[in-house]
Amino acid sequence: MLRQRKLQPYAFIAPFLIVFLIFNIYPIFLTFYFSLTNYSGMGGIDNATFIGLDNYRRLITDGYFYKSILNTIIIWVGGFAVQLLIALGLALVFSDIQLKLKGLGFFRTLFYLPNIVTVASVSILFSLILDWNYGSLNQLLMQIGILNQPINWLNNPAYAQGSVSVINTWMWFGQTFIILYAGIAGIDNDLLEASFIDGANWWQRFRYITLPQIKPIMLYVMITSLIGGLQMFELPQLLTDGTGSPQGSLRTIVLYLYNQSFLYNNFGYGSTIAYGLFFITVIFSIIIFKTMYADQVKEGERR
Repeated sequence: MLRQRKLQPYAFIAPFLIVFLIFNIYPIFLTFYFSLTNYSGMGGIDNATFIGLDNYRRLITDGYFYKSILNTIIIWVGGFAVQLLIALGLALVFSDIQLKLKGLGFFRTLFYLPNIVTVASVSILFSLILDWNYGSLNQLLMQIGILNQPINWLNNPAYAQGSVSVINTWMWFGQTFIILYAGIAGIDNDLLEASFIDGANWWQRFRYITLPQIKPIMLYVMITSLIGGLQMFELPQLLTDGTGSPQGSLRTIVLYLYNQSFLYNNFGYGSTIAYGLFFITVIFSIIIFKTMYADQVKEGERR
């Protein structure tokens, strides 16, 4: 009886543990094994020939891989910088105890709405908006006199990357706004009221009270956005039919991984790219963490 009671907790967690091991842990180790082979994806695992670290040597010298990293970072940084500024600005405005703006629920729903639209729908929508000949954006800009002739937004590397950055900003700033607003709303009102009494202006309250208090939230937003940004795939894939054009400017890391694995049937090298993406994500996450908490890190190193 006592032994059965000891085993009961493990029986409750067994279903989750089994599913987690099969669909999470096992694929991680299997992907690593494939990264050490020249597996083409055809047939079973027995058809994978072990080649050691050859795929990793190829990855280190692969110019297309480095180009995909640069593309991904440019698109992510451009979109996230604007997204963060808009979301933080709106969060500060709606949480200001002096303004006391109404309609937060409506605006919160409105801002978050693009986030729940499928990426396929978004890509179709913006393909029509950015169309060279009949797109509404070109038509609008020409009617108000900003453009003399239409711009092929998706056929110019700079315009294409900027367009994807803007689309990502539109899709995700609502979620960032909600997270930052929740963090600002959680700040103790006594601190803000004390700052009013001491005569602190808006910038001083933001710099010395709001920003330090929401630093963990900012770190969370940056890390999750970094992970999502480095895994960018759907928009570039759908907007360019998987080619990453123009001139490979929209070939992100995951799109390059996808093409190697499923277009060229090179699962071994695709698995290597996946592990390369993992290490890149870890490195950038550490850099962001150390940058945001540089003072605490230095203090800890002194101790």
